Amino acid sequence: MDAATAQGSAAGLGPVHAYLGLLLLVAAERVLELAVSSRNARRAIARGGVESGRGHYRAMVILHLAFLPALAAGALLRPAPPPPAAWLAVAAVAGAQALRWWAVASLGDRWSTRVIVVPGEAPVTRGPYRVLRHPNYVAVIAEMACLPLAWGLWPLAVLFSAANAAVLRARIREEERALGPEWARAFAGKARFLPGARARGGGGA
Repeated sequence: MDAATAQGSAAGLGPVHAYLGLLLLVAAERVLELAVSSRNARRAIARGGVESGRGHYRAMVILHLAFLPALAAGALLRPAPPPPAAWLAVAAVAGAQALRWWAVASLGDRWSTRVIVVPGEAPVTRGPYRVLRHPNYVAVIAEMACLPLAWGLWPLAVLFSAANAAVLRARIREEERALGPEWARAFAGKARFLPGARARGGGGA
């Protein structure tokens, strides 16, 4: 390694550590998210909840388990300064986390990473669900795209966004079917992901 290369690598260590710290913060959020999900799933099952979508759930878990380690590996293999627009990507990730927890708080103990529907419970239409069917998935989409871009890892942004789109397609189809006609009526005319964009079908979670 020549002197110029060594100097460039050393200059990139600080930003790399900062990016890895961001990934650790997101990982900690994921642990908290799973704890809340597990508690709420137990409560929903105790109230007579019925679970659907187990077929796609394993693929979703594998995707999310691979995401953060892949980004960490990508950053370590590319110890260059982050792109000029990195802070915009970080801001988008922070906004995604805020939207996710707004959705979680709005659903209360109905929110879970699993599709569990308690028969007879009325649709939740408060918070971001006033205008969107799936605000939590908007947060996931933004995070999958922007967290890699915060370090210029655009191939990983494309790869994981494409995989996430495939998983969400199956997830949303199963979830909206499980939520049933009352949810379909309550969310008729509301967009799945973007306010003002109408969506066919039912449901919101």
